[in-house]
Amino acid sequence: MSTYPAPAESFERSAPVRLWEDGFAADPRRYYEALRAQGAVGRAELAPGVPAYVVTDRKAALDMLHDDRTWTRDPRAWQETVPEDLPVLGMMRWRPNTLFSDGAQHLRYRTALLDAFALVEPHDLRERVIRAVHVLVSRFGPSGEADLVRDFARPLMTLVFNSLFGFPEGEADRLNDAIGALMEGGEAAAEAEAEYGRYVLDLIAAKKARRGDDLTSRLLDHPLELTVEEVTWQVFLTLGAGHEPSTNLVTNALSRILGNPAYYSTLTSGSRPVRDAVLEVLRYETPLTNYGVLYAREPVSFHGVWVQSAVPVVVSYGALAMFAEEGHGGAHHPRDASHLSFGAGRHTCPVKHEGLLIATEAIERLTQWLPDLEPTVPRDRLTWRPGPFHRSLVALPVRFTPRTPDRPAGLPGGFPTTRTGARA
Repeated sequence: MSTYPAPAESFERSAPVRLWEDGFAADPRRYYEALRAQGAVGRAELAPGVPAYVVTDRKAALDMLHDDRTWTRDPRAWQETVPEDLPVLGMMRWRPNTLFSDGAQHLRYRTALLDAFALVEPHDLRERVIRAVHVLVSRFGPSGEADLVRDFARPLMTLVFNSLFGFPEGEADRLNDAIGALMEGGEAAAEAEAEYGRYVLDLIAAKKARRGDDLTSRLLDHPLELTVEEVTWQVFLTLGAGHEPSTNLVTNALSRILGNPAYYSTLTSGSRPVRDAVLEVLRYETPLTNYGVLYAREPVSFHGVWVQSAVPVVVSYGALAMFAEEGHGGAHHPRDASHLSFGAGRHTCPVKHEGLLIATEAIERLTQWLPDLEPTVPRDRLTWRPGPFHRSLVALPVRFTPRTPDRPAGLPGGFPTTRTGARA
């Protein structure tokens, strides 16, 4: 907690930066600069008439993320002040899961998730990704063109996460459509939240009837004895938190490296690891830009601003990333540069290593099979999806030499082998 004085009058007079506008998706830099001009903590709106404080300073962000006494993740006091049909409520509503809990309850949920994911061996996760990439490249590879958002990244995450949680591949479209609309926080958000909820309930019902070797079954059978409702909400959170940010991580990385010939030539030759590109995105263009939401337990002076309770305080990972890139003058040091894309403190993402593995393996396999991928739209003309919480492309169109994964370039015929030599 800071001992700074109450806010200056200029802060109170500052117009809130409207993160719900379409212009935010098109040009976030302008909005982040307006926020930063207000100081370490700026004023914003997450939806029309819905105020929030936004943290754009790294030290302030770390102070907040490591201070569980002053700040809580529980949004219920705020939730009572907003209408039920608020578009962003689907992303911010309290649920009994790791994201919206504190203390012993948070530890209980987090432990169950960590234990469930600990049984997913890295080689098994890698092979799931390889199989998914094989399925998808088999579909669009012969055509010589694709949209890497619609045809690759989004269905890839559905295939991988459905397999991890134990749901059939045939349900892919339901998951894609519901999570996408929920993240955007627009007019369709309420129905998307309901549809995603039905999707998860169907999954829980299937696993209650018949267990399997999957994350859902492990949560149901965990020694901590989570209730069915608690398992439902852990799945609701984790499935969504895995699918959408991972999709954006892959497409944001691909959009950066495919538009950079020097980078892509080293990528396909293997001299620059894909993991560097993924870390570069986490550092400079994080997929979840403004989803670190906390609330003051009581009114508090914080880095020069008097913060009211029951008002969202957003750690802007997007702003932190953007200003970090400017601070490096365009230089790339992904192995050395730290980032906060996975959060910090007790609420650090519990499965960040799995997320990195999925994204890295997906890009590696895609660029092995299609080594001459070429974007058909310059990066500065790509369109970004609206919404205050994410940095997400609408489409990433590419062309390439038509090819099937039966004989990927540079690899022997048949299904490719993993690094350990095992057949996928």
